[in-house]
Amino acid sequence: MELQQYSKSIVAGENPSTALHAARTGVAATASYLIARWFHSPEAYWAPISTMIVMQSTLGAALPISLQRFVGTAIGAAVGAVIVAFFGASWWVFGLAILVIGLVCAALHVERSAYRYAGITLAIVMLVPHATGARGIAIHRFLEVSLGILIGLILSAVWAEKLHVPPEARKS
Repeated sequence: MELQQYSKSIVAGENPSTALHAARTGVAATASYLIARWFHSPEAYWAPISTMIVMQSTLGAALPISLQRFVGTAIGAAVGAVIVAFFGASWWVFGLAILVIGLVCAALHVERSAYRYAGITLAIVMLVPHATGARGIAIHRFLEVSLGILIGLILSAVWAEKLHVPPEARKS
């Protein structure tokens, strides 16, 4: 691919739906952040992060991605809170906890992306020091992520992206 063709394929001006998508994502992420702040969420930034993950797909793909993020976060938060409550948060317990969430995800037949989200949540619950303790952070993390998912799904449904079909594709 020539440099000029490559640069055209990555420039948003060549695809007006990219600008619309960026606007939708910005509105959704900001809304989820403000709502999380309104609820006095201690780490409100997790809501827009989840919103952006959901918004990076089409409406048809947003629901499966949201479900995987929701399930993974729930698994990681629950396993992390329980393991820290019983065994503490040392490096070797963390390693074993990763194994546990892998086994839980396999037993539940969840997608690999859910396992990835479970691992991220587990790491935050177990390794990041928080004043509220592992149980508190697990609950907050789950609620913040769930809020972000919900806002992303709602905005994706209410403000649907129009499918952009290039003129050359319409001729065939």
